[in-house]
Order: sequence, then structure tokens, then C-alpha cells
Amino acid sequence: MSGSPTPAASGGSFLGRAGPLVLARLFTAGLTLSIPLVLARVLHLDEYGTYYQLFLIATTLYYVLPFGVAQSLYYFLPRAEVKRPYLGQTMLFMTAAGLLGAAGVYGLLGYVAGWFSNPALAGYRLPLAAYTAFLLGSLPLELSLTAQGRTRASAVVYLVSDAVRAGVMVIPPLLGASLYGMMVAVAAFTALRYVATWVVSLRGVSGPLVSRALFREQLAYAAPFGAAMLLAIPQQNAHLFAVAGAVAPALYALYRVGCFQLPIVDLLYSPTSEVLMVRLGELEREGRLEEGVEAFREAAGKLAYVFLPFAAFLFAAAPEFIAAMFGEKFLPAVPIFRVSVLGVVLSILPMDGTLRARGETRAIFVSYAVKAAVTVPLVWLGVKYLGLMGGIGSWAVAEVVGKATLLARVPAALSTPRLKLGVMDVIPWRELGKGSLAAASAAVGVFLLRSAAQAAFSHLPEGFFWRVLPLASAGVLFLTVYLVALHATGVKPLSVIGGLRSRKSSVSVV
Repeated sequence: MSGSPTPAASGGSFLGRAGPLVLARLFTAGLTLSIPLVLARVLHLDEYGTYYQLFLIATTLYYVLPFGVAQSLYYFLPRAEVKRPYLGQTMLFMTAAGLLGAAGVYGLLGYVAGWFSNPALAGYRLPLAAYTAFLLGSLPLELSLTAQGRTRASAVVYLVSDAVRAGVMVIPPLLGASLYGMMVAVAAFTALRYVATWVVSLRGVSGPLVSRALFREQLAYAAPFGAAMLLAIPQQNAHLFAVAGAVAPALYALYRVGCFQLPIVDLLYSPTSEVLMVRLGELEREGRLEEGVEAFREAAGKLAYVFLPFAAFLFAAAPEFIAAMFGEKFLPAVPIFRVSVLGVVLSILPMDGTLRARGETRAIFVSYAVKAAVTVPLVWLGVKYLGLMGGIGSWAVAEVVGKATLLARVPAALSTPRLKLGVMDVIPWRELGKGSLAAASAAVGVFLLRSAAQAAFSHLPEGFFWRVLPLASAGVLFLTVYLVALHATGVKPLSVIGGLRSRKSSVSVV
């Protein structure tokens, strides 16, 4: 690195702004996590596979059809004097995208049901179309608040929305409702979210609802990112579609359990990346962009101390985790699950948010184009010759290639005429090294515990407590060893936690 590092901005860590969002998502993570866990026990295995297929279709459209317009609010709102046109035209665009998605679902679900060899899927045409329309239409709700620096308001919305969503998806099946009844309930919930999006997002802002000139500028910025999503999401979900088309719904349910991830990645990565985007925009406006690399390393370093042990624990305690969360009938999913935890490690560096904040959306498009080119042959060959393991393996290889492509562009995005950066300069090597050493030591402890206590754990009585006991024992051992090892490397665990807490900053909150 040429030049000397610039001290961090005063006023404490910018990560403190993500505190309300992290706490809100942490509170609702348990409720959100309960959805697939409860449904795994109350739905028949074929119906459980149908549930995953329904949401595979809806979430694919949810990430593709916004075309980057909603996400562009993170770029424009921190820089805009008049914010209402960006909000209004974004919500109108998302309404149109929702109607397009609903029409596609209603017209094509019968063909998809045939491809998935699941005729029952076609019976969900109406509630899935309504859910898709309102889900897309309400996408700007939390984004608009966070992009305006209203992190507390955004946190409250996340809190209420996630809690209600979990309730409408879990309570009806527990009361004996069918999967169809649950889909009707969740469609009604997203309709209420859509109304709330218009009411909450436009509150307190003035100006025209739409500006043609600003919308053209917004589309020009969003187009590369939107085109990237057209490649990225189908590519990312290609293994899910390929497996769904190759196996029966019951076996697909097993595969999806193997791909299951606890929501901690979204819980920490998304708000951290969002706040990093806003921070980089402010630094650019103030002429202090040299501090951007410090903000990036700070964000990645804090995430490393959480994501590295989380991935190591899930890998080591995979049998205990699957048995406790889903039941022993899903234990064949353990090898798939161990491969899927690679996604946690690859989320340490908030690269996509950094590139979007710097207007480098073309680099994101290139990354996803490379991933798509790699994925197509890998998925086809992997599923054909290796089955379920070929599906998850093709996903893992493509993810590594895509992340490497993004990383190659981050140094240039954070460089300035006075500060030239390379790849080695943006990576938090110290945090990665210490976190990896401590996490590996703790994982070894879990493997040793299983070898020593396997006979005792195999003869436990029935019941929730006894089912969770092996996982809890592994968790206590892992956490103890990790904290001790981390302390031995000179890292104070409380300081890591403090870095993720909300601190006083200059951002306005309501």
C-alpha cells in the first residue's frame, strides 16, 4: 500500500449504525428459524418438498425482477437533497415487477409442476401468484428506511414484519391447516406489507413522486446490477432447480435440509453491508474516501470473528445439528450440509455492497457472468453423475470463483489518487488468521467429544431435551475452546462483541 493509513472517522465505529438492525434481526431470527423446523415435523415429506419448491420459485423472482432498482436506493438516497422521487418511482417500479411475477407464476406454474414431477404444485397457482406480487411490491420498505439513515425505524419494521411472517407460516399448520392454507395466510400478510410500504416509506419526505430524469439516472445505475441479478440468482439456484427436476419431492426435501443455513449470515452480513454502503457514500461526499479501506477491513474483521467459528461449528457438529433440528430421518443430509457451510465463510468480505456503493456495478455483472458460465456445465454434469452431492458441489465451486472475481475489483474501487491499494491491503489478515486458528481448535474438540461420547448419546431417552442434549454439549465445548483460543491469540472477545453494538454516531435516527 502506498501512502499512510488515515485514521478512522471520529464518533466511533460506523458498524455501530448496524446495531439496531442486527438486534432486531437477532430477536426475530429464532421465530424465522422455526418455520422450516416446525413444518418438517407437521408436514408429510412430499408436502415438505412442495413447500420448498413453492418458495424456490417465489424467492427466485424476488431477487431477479427488482433489476437492482430497489437496491439503488442505498446509492442515491444518501446523496440526494430531494428523496421523494427516488422512493416513489422505486415503489411504482416494484409494483409493476410484482404484477409481472404474479402473471408468470399463474401462467407457467403448471409447466413447472410437470418439470418437477409434482402435479400437486399446480394447485397453488393463485396464492403463490398473490404472494409473489405483494412480496416484490413491498421490497423497498426496509431498504428505504436504512438508506435514509433511519436505522432504528428500519429495525422496528424488521422486528414486526419478521415476527408476523413467522406467525402466519407456523401457526396455521400447527392448528391443522394444510400447506395451501398457510400459503393463503402468508399472501394476506404480504398484502398488508405492501400497503405499509407506501405509508411508511413516503412519510416525512417532500417533492414530486416521480422524476423522469432521475429515474433514467437510477435505471442507468441499476441496470448493470439488475443484469447481474438476472445471471446471479438463476445461477445460484441452478443446483436447486436441477435437483428438483431430477428427484422426487421427498428426496428434494432431504436435499433442501442439507442446504439449510441458520439466519446468522443474513442477520449480520446484510445490515453490516448496508451500513457500509451508506458510510462509503458519506466518505465520498466529504472527500475522505481514503478511510473507506479502513471501514471495509473493520467490517470484514468483525464478521470473521463470528462467521469463522460459526462455520467450523456447523461442520463439526453437523450430525447433532441435523438430528436436533429436523429429526434423525434427515441424517443422510449431513454430507450435503457440511459442503453448504462454505457459504458462511465466503460471506466474510462485504464485497458486493462495497462495489455497489462505489458505482462498480459492472464488476458485479462480470462476476456473475463468470459464475453462470462455470455453473451450467458443473450442475449438469454434477447432478447427472454424482446426484445430490454433485448438485451442492457445483454450487460450492461456482461460489468460490465468483467471490474471487469480486475480490479482484475491490482494491481499485477503494483506491484514490493518493492511496493505491492491492488485494493484500483490503483483507483483514490478522483477524482471519486468529479467528481460523481458534475456530479449528474448537472444531477438533467437537470431533473428540463425539468419539468419546458416541455410545452414551446413542442411548438417550426420547423427548426434546434429550434430542438437543448432544448439540448443546457440543456447542458449550466449542464456545469454551474458541473463546479460550481467541484470548490466547491476544484477542479480547468482549471487544469483538462491542464492535457490533450500537454506538453514538452522526447518522440521524427516528
